[in-house]
Amino acid sequence: MASFSLTILLQNLEKHHKFLVAFSGGLDSTVLLHGLLSLRDQNHLKLNIRAIHTHEKLIHRQENWAKDADQRLSHCQSQCEQWKVPLEVVKMEVDPRGKGIEAAARTVRYQIFLNALKKDEVLLTGHHQNDQCETVLLALKRGSGPAGLSGMPLAMPLGQSQLLRPQLSFSRHSLQLYAIEKGILWMEDKDNQNDRFDRNFLRRHILPLLTGRWPYFLECTSRSAALCAEQETLLDELLSEQLCQLQSQAGTLSITGLAACSEVKRNALLRRWLDTKKVLMPSRDQLTRLWKEVALAKSDAQPYLQCGEYQIRRFREHLYLLKSNNQSQSCPSIFSMKWPFTPESENTLVLPDHLGELKCTPYRSEGQVIRVPKKNEVISIRFRLTGNIKILGRDRSRHSKKLWQELGIPPWERKRIPLLYFNETLIAAAEVFVTQKGEAKQGEPHCYLEWVKS
Repeated sequence: MASFSLTILLQNLEKHHKFLVAFSGGLDSTVLLHGLLSLRDQNHLKLNIRAIHTHEKLIHRQENWAKDADQRLSHCQSQCEQWKVPLEVVKMEVDPRGKGIEAAARTVRYQIFLNALKKDEVLLTGHHQNDQCETVLLALKRGSGPAGLSGMPLAMPLGQSQLLRPQLSFSRHSLQLYAIEKGILWMEDKDNQNDRFDRNFLRRHILPLLTGRWPYFLECTSRSAALCAEQETLLDELLSEQLCQLQSQAGTLSITGLAACSEVKRNALLRRWLDTKKVLMPSRDQLTRLWKEVALAKSDAQPYLQCGEYQIRRFREHLYLLKSNNQSQSCPSIFSMKWPFTPESENTLVLPDHLGELKCTPYRSEGQVIRVPKKNEVISIRFRLTGNIKILGRDRSRHSKKLWQELGIPPWERKRIPLLYFNETLIAAAEVFVTQKGEAKQGEPHCYLEWVKS
């Protein structure tokens, strides 16, 4: 069993020198902070070290839990003052309903860390070998594949920065021995004694049995996780070119191209497509449903699969990924809105239902070229295209439904495209078309319409 080593800790820092340490006051983060300070002082390294502590208030918690949180905060402040480490304290309130306490707190906590990072800083967490083993065992319980069994990586992207776990090769026991040797005090989180959390149950009852029978179980599990991660990296390299070929410029995925693959390869491509878009990874059963019920659905059907906060839909032999909170199935709550409009200056209108904003300017831009409204024309934005429409570049008018089909606009997008009207005359559908009555004829005043999506 490897002892805690400042040399290995330094290697795992990957030549970074500005650090934000997630500091809970527990054993792992306390040893990490002490180790960094020792590296800086003993090796005369120019390390910039800050700590951050999330002072948590979880809704529906008992009062004694809040007292424990206050004690941890006091301990962290005292420790950082003694070690002369700048400490940032951020209060966080977490509602566990829906995701559960652990998942909800983790999401809020990492967003706080991301917001706190300064330029060139990387986030450090104290995760160790026991945490890695617990993660792999939890993945086994869920029936995860190689991606889940890869566990936690030593380094991973975090926004524009990185998250490093430099203690991942050390066991908790080795951290404890180091802390005792150096006379370091730490606080135990009383929540770690609560067996209703799966991770705590593994930590308190299962891992002691496994390591008691097989002393090298932690190291072997870490090695297996590393091998799974290698296989996933290899698959990424082998499939990246084909995945790129199967995607359109808009990021949709070709069903025809997927149909030519074996089921195993198709599932691997689907997982990677979803992973690039940060979607909660679906189970094997969900992938089967995605293919049979969505991809292979009849052309006139509009099925979808819900994956966490996202929906996967099909249109014209392509799979589309939509965020559920964009209310993509509904028409905006405001069906018609007037636009105070000055042709000689830049005009901006905020759209309803998270649709972004429209801009119209007399200056050249990437937007659609349209004629300038007349003085007696009232400008408005509406939704839901109806009737026959005659657009630029076409000799004949088309009914709105046929027009949307010919232009390749998916059904769920049609009701959410802003339509620009001058009085009762349709001028343009933002980003899609300009009507013949909206044409800016040569030599006549014109302006540029642009849709900036949120």
